[in-house]
Amino acid sequence: MEWQAEGTVIARRTHGETSVIIDVLTLEHGRHSGIVPGGTSRMRVAMLQPGARLSLRWRARQAEQLGTFTIEPLRLRPNLMGDALALAGLNAICALLVFGLPERDPHPRLVEQTEALLDLIEAGGDWPALYLAWEMRLLDEMGFGLDLTSCAVTGAQDGLAYVSPRSGRAVSREGAGEWADRLFPLPAIMGGVDTNRAHGLHEGLAITGYFLENRLGAELVGRHLPAARDRLIKRLARDRGQPSQ
Repeated sequence: MEWQAEGTVIARRTHGETSVIIDVLTLEHGRHSGIVPGGTSRMRVAMLQPGARLSLRWRARQAEQLGTFTIEPLRLRPNLMGDALALAGLNAICALLVFGLPERDPHPRLVEQTEALLDLIEAGGDWPALYLAWEMRLLDEMGFGLDLTSCAVTGAQDGLAYVSPRSGRAVSREGAGEWADRLFPLPAIMGGVDTNRAHGLHEGLAITGYFLENRLGAELVGRHLPAARDRLIKRLARDRGQPSQ
């Protein structure tokens, strides 16, 4: 068995004395693992850092085997390692991909959004809002997507102010009624009414975090969210002067 593709390193661990096992995110093959012989050498360590973009050739005798990678560097993305917030973002993205994605299951839209997000982080752009959208994409790809297009109670498309923690659907003020205090406020950054607190990144991440933990984590993965996500949320809160969750 053999294939060639481009992919981004999202995890690495030692294997024996001189080799490493890497997880890569590819457009055609999803999250895929393989052994890199000699991966602990000084020349290859930088090539195998999370976020590095590689040209890959995977070989195995049978499809179900771990197999080996032959690699060539395409883009190392060193700027992801030079800033504390950028590094926290990279670590959270990689950890959530390993946490949530089944192996060898292609999710091309998620891959494309991941690459765009990593490019923006490396370029030093204003990326936290795109990160929130990325978490929403991850939930959607894994079958736990939020429906924020209309009110779950009235069907109205305007005046959406809340999200139901049970259904993941938007709810208007009229539809919420006396249940409002049991719902998440829907911030403007996620399509909520303008009277919600400005921007609302922190509130949006509280919503996606709830569904990542209590739907994806509890129902599909069977584990708690990786600590790297919590570290990112706390750093974002500090940088923006908000209380951490």
